[in-house]
Amino acid sequence: MKVLVINCGSSSLKYQLFNMENETVLAKGLVERIGLEGSVLKHQPAGKDKVEIKAEVPNHKVAVKLMLDALVHEEYGVIKDIKEIAAVGHRVVHGGEKFSGSVRIDDKVMETLKECINLAPLHNPPNIWGIEAVKEILPDVPMVGVFDTAFHQTMPEHAYIYGVPYELYEKYSVRRYGFHGTSHRYVSMRAAMLLNRPIETLKLVTLHLGNGSSISAVNGGKSVENSMGFTPLEGITMGTRCGSIDPYLPIFIMEKEGIPIEKINDYLNKKCGVLGISGVSSDFRDIEKAAEEGNHRAKLALKVFAYQAKKYIGAYAAAMNGLDAVVFTGGIGENSSLVRKMICEDMDYFGIKIDEEKNNIRGKEADISAEGSKTKVLVIPTNEELMIARDTVALI
Repeated sequence: MKVLVINCGSSSLKYQLFNMENETVLAKGLVERIGLEGSVLKHQPAGKDKVEIKAEVPNHKVAVKLMLDALVHEEYGVIKDIKEIAAVGHRVVHGGEKFSGSVRIDDKVMETLKECINLAPLHNPPNIWGIEAVKEILPDVPMVGVFDTAFHQTMPEHAYIYGVPYELYEKYSVRRYGFHGTSHRYVSMRAAMLLNRPIETLKLVTLHLGNGSSISAVNGGKSVENSMGFTPLEGITMGTRCGSIDPYLPIFIMEKEGIPIEKINDYLNKKCGVLGISGVSSDFRDIEKAAEEGNHRAKLALKVFAYQAKKYIGAYAAAMNGLDAVVFTGGIGENSSLVRKMICEDMDYFGIKIDEEKNNIRGKEADISAEGSKTKVLVIPTNEELMIARDTVALI
């Protein structure tokens, strides 16, 4: 069975085509700058050279058509006929309280997705555009929606309710949702396999660290906490997002900097985080380089990031009344030995010790715990696309 996995952004479309008989990737690619000048498809067939195709891509329907044409192309395609695609799995950012798991997409599900737009106005619309485009071009192919928020629907009520009037939850669904759920679910399941223990017996803290970062407490295979909240802005300081701050601070910034209310969301999401602290970049590779060269603000940005992650590990260990393993994933979690070291330093009380030689890896699955470390420390590259493909197969 061949399953196509699609992740649509406002101006991009990422895809992977899986052969689910052995869970191998036949091809993957990215359509960039949808609706903008300079649109391009970067298509990578397995075992072949990458192909770049420049074309006018005014909308997601054209992007889907361009992707499908590449998959069946006689030179760089990987299938002979579109009919070989048995199903399509879509990443959807926000399912609100409506979805506690992945679902087969039908008209009722589409209506519900549109109702959730007010919860994720930047993310859900392009997810919906991608679904609608595939439905129009491949009307007979079943589709499945896999939600970033679904894994966190097991959070207890006392963990997701904010300290605001309860009526706001009843009227507008104001609560903490958590994000990166597909990634946290994948690495927690993989951690159980690596530790050779039933996931039901494990208390894990999973750290998805990238330009957008979230940290989860996973108790017995279920998410009981996530650092992101009503939006992906809450939580740890990120690449360009401020993370959790004093609620009055945006008002203060607007008054002092003359920023109108309609622009403060963009400011907090794109001008803050380690970019704002360091003044160097939102890319941790640039920040680490600047820190090595003695840049104080770059060093500070790294310390802030590591310190906050450390606090979440401690808080979540308390929330679960125990901790068996810490799992690093995401672009930074998988690749930055320095960040992992800074987070795990001085965590002896929690039984966390890493081996510096084992920690000297990038993008590889590994146990980096020091000998005698009571709490295991793992690095597990995430694979959200594979999780989406597996869910798609299970539901069709």
